[in-house]
Amino acid sequence: MEISGKIIAVLPQTSGQGKNGLWRSQDYVLETADQYPKKVCFNLFNDKIDQYPIAIDDAVTVSFDVESREYNGRWYTSIRAWKVDKNAQQVAAAPQAAVSAPAFTANAPAGEGSDLPF
Repeated sequence: MEISGKIIAVLPQTSGQGKNGLWRSQDYVLETADQYPKKVCFNLFNDKIDQYPIAIDDAVTVSFDVESREYNGRWYTSIRAWKVDKNAQQVAAAPQAAVSAPAFTANAPAGEGSDLPF
């Protein structure tokens, strides 16, 4: 799945020791650009944190997996990102002036500044 928007919050990184060694987790909050914007908290885990450096106000497209787990009778859902693409910023380029032919003046006599054969 994918979602696009702007990063509005970077939450503190957490880390710990698991049965497979040290782990790190970083949560980010993205806001969509829809008519009714939605806020979505997603997570990067371990080396993905360094692979995809994200800052507040970055426009991104996030590819993610949604997973739910049960713990002590309660269900917890996580959105784990596996790819983050920073969107190219829309740079408003100045419009280039169009090359045009010299303006025709109707009352200019033929031969004076006119290339027209009549």
